[in-house]
Amino acid sequence: MDIDARGPRFGAAVTTVVLAVVLITGSAWLLAWQALAFLLGAAGGVRRSPYGWLFARVVRPRLGRPTAFEAPEPPRFAQAVGLLFAGLGLVGYTLGPEWLGLAATGAALAAAFLNVAFGYCLGCELYLLVRRATVRAE
Repeated sequence: MDIDARGPRFGAAVTTVVLAVVLITGSAWLLAWQALAFLLGAAGGVRRSPYGWLFARVVRPRLGRPTAFEAPEPPRFAQAVGLLFAGLGLVGYTLGPEWLGLAATGAALAAAFLNVAFGYCLGCELYLLVRRATVRAE
């Protein structure tokens, strides 16, 4: 079943703010929260992530009917990619080197910002690229 395309974009907006605050403060705890949000989104789909839950219960009821839908698999894969970068960022912030935390968090922030500002989901595009390569290999 396809999902309201505004949901993942809302999640990316919240993620952008969270990751920007992580870069400003260097808070490993806040990055751990974001990693948990990515984990829940990757494991259960974007609807089961904290930001997906917030969108469904607070934001979506105040909006009009959705006009665009998307398959849930690409955003779910994007959550897994975000989890990878948040995990690398946590390693950098907690164990070092600090530049790894900054770089990984900055990369995740850039990807989230692209989704919010331009509707371009890097993780989704990576999913589609991998899927096309897998289909050709078969």
